[in-house]
Amino acid sequence: MRKNKITYLSAILLAAAVLTGCSRQTEPTRGGWAKGADLSWLSEMEHDGVKFYHVQSDNVQSTKEGDCLDILQELGMNSVRLRVWVNHSTQWSNIPDMLSLAHRAADKGLRLMIDIHYSDFFADPSHQTTPAAWAEYGFEEMCEAVRSHTVEVLQALRDEGIEPEWVQIGNETPNGILWPMGKVHQAEGNWEQYAAFTRIGYEAAKEVFPEITVIVHVDNAYERRDWFWEQMEAYGGKWDMIGLSHYPMMSAWNGGKSWQEMNDSAEVNIRRLIRGLHCPVMVAEIGTFANDTLSETVMADFVRRAAAIDSCMGIFYWEPEVYGGWRPAEYIPLGWDSYTMGAFTPDGQPSKVAEILFADPE
Repeated sequence: MRKNKITYLSAILLAAAVLTGCSRQTEPTRGGWAKGADLSWLSEMEHDGVKFYHVQSDNVQSTKEGDCLDILQELGMNSVRLRVWVNHSTQWSNIPDMLSLAHRAADKGLRLMIDIHYSDFFADPSHQTTPAAWAEYGFEEMCEAVRSHTVEVLQALRDEGIEPEWVQIGNETPNGILWPMGKVHQAEGNWEQYAAFTRIGYEAAKEVFPEITVIVHVDNAYERRDWFWEQMEAYGGKWDMIGLSHYPMMSAWNGGKSWQEMNDSAEVNIRRLIRGLHCPVMVAEIGTFANDTLSETVMADFVRRAAAIDSCMGIFYWEPEVYGGWRPAEYIPLGWDSYTMGAFTPDGQPSKVAEILFADPE
């Protein structure tokens, strides 16, 4: 096993980082407001026999079964986000599964965001597990793995004639990726390695799709993280757009703040990021509790705020299609409960939250 240290190659990579940080100036005209959803579980849900039904105007259960994509597109959804794991234990969220869903979205004229986790399972601030096949890699090999995996994912789409509009280099990465090699914590940790991974991912994405918008994504839209972006710039990280997650009703995660405080803080922070980094922002994940009238108020409030911000480019709901207690196969042996922030009713129709999210912003 090689030592995980900065080698001659990493020194070259750092020296070569002439353009760092956000490479695009903010774009105040919004003409592409994204009304999106992460639907990565959809193919597994369909495999399990879950049905989806069109909205019925009299608010009773509809008996008109349909394609979930069609149902949400009728409400105004114009974008889909799909995750990619390196080598998960099931067939879900691998490259073929992502391609299948991407084809369906592209055939319907939907815009596409690809979320590359660089892990075999969910990556988030508490979990950035290096893929098992990469576990023994040294730094140089890890850089090549990031490059080749990014190219493989995007080239698979290109070969099918599908052109994604956005790609995430990692998912919720305030603490880095590919732990322990790329692990960071605030201003400490392996910033040279982490920034190099994001830069290599950025350049690999542009190699396949020169016009693609590359996103670096962190959680907690409400939280001011100047240190993160300062370190990214200092060590040569590259991105075109900032991605944020926002779960305003999860007070247990967010220090006990009310949803009003969460939305207030998120709005202030989005404006600060756009102004301070001259960079557009995308709300890459949002979620509220299912079938809760308060959720309608929370979502309407946040959509109104975000849509009023020039260079805030849109909002993606995380897995709105989940309902009825469904959970993915890998959750069962882990003892995990089903996801409770979907945006479908128990009858399998889109909820009012989905209607609010996908309506044209005022």
